[in-house]
Amino acid sequence: MKLQPIVRKLASVAAVVGALAATQATAQSVAVTSIVEHPALDSVKDGVKKALENAGYTEAKGLKWQFQTAQGNTAIAAQIARKYIGDKPDVIVAIATPSAQAVVAATKTIPVVYSAVTDPVAAQLVPGWGPSGTNVTGVSDALSLDKQIELIKKVVPDAKNVGMVYNPGEANSVVVVKQLRELLPKAGMTLVEATAARTVDVGAAARSLVGKVDVIYTNTDNNVVSAYEALVKVGNSAKIPLVASDTDSVKRGAIAALGVNYHDLGVQTGALVVRILKGEKPGSIASETSSKLQLFVNPEAAKKQGVTLSDALIKSAAEVIK
Repeated sequence: MKLQPIVRKLASVAAVVGALAATQATAQSVAVTSIVEHPALDSVKDGVKKALENAGYTEAKGLKWQFQTAQGNTAIAAQIARKYIGDKPDVIVAIATPSAQAVVAATKTIPVVYSAVTDPVAAQLVPGWGPSGTNVTGVSDALSLDKQIELIKKVVPDAKNVGMVYNPGEANSVVVVKQLRELLPKAGMTLVEATAARTVDVGAAARSLVGKVDVIYTNTDNNVVSAYEALVKVGNSAKIPLVASDTDSVKRGAIAALGVNYHDLGVQTGALVVRILKGEKPGSIASETSSKLQLFVNPEAAKKQGVTLSDALIKSAAEVIK
């Protein structure tokens, strides 16, 4: 009996089995959830995937990637969170405050990386800005409201009453409103609030501000950003200037925005995911913010809303929408 061919065959089988075992050992799974799909949050998701690809984590090499959106519904966000917990991925990425809150409430063991959350501490995702000591870390899109107020004054120098449409159920928006109530009077202005608990309420909320405000400011409230065209319709018809903190909203009809690049924010978030996939504990990684602010302006939108932008402001913009 010739043993040599049999030995070679067994060695070949062992090599195949070993390779499969190694592949299974190194295969990683990342589950991504977002409260709603709109340009800013979609850019975060794409940025996360880009960072993973840059680090060699691709679906072709065994990465299991899944994405689900809650379509603006917090109940659906909770359902997605429960599904992901059952799937037991290596990391869950939760984009925007409501989705992050749903995931963090559902697991204390699976690593969670939040993104595009204005105030993770107020949202009770982490106890502070340092390493959490828990299963959670992430990247905030928090902005300096002093700089936002400066932008409002540059767009509408004589503004006295600043309107804001927001969802009172979204923690990050509540934080911004509270801060603006304190900061605007110091700049000689007053905040006029209009709430929109649902996306379909945004247009009506904006119309309620007509005749009461000199400018409407919007933060990264997900209801408002999802229905920004409804706000633009009111701004154009009533000649109320719109100033945003989401740069993508400028492409959709806001006059100006000073905000983060959400694709870059996603790449920054993805870098944290990679660190966790390579063995770091999320609780040892401090929450991060983005220092890369960009000014977008839209002179045509300014004309439609009854103002003229200064040459200095236009020249200082990273992007001028035409």
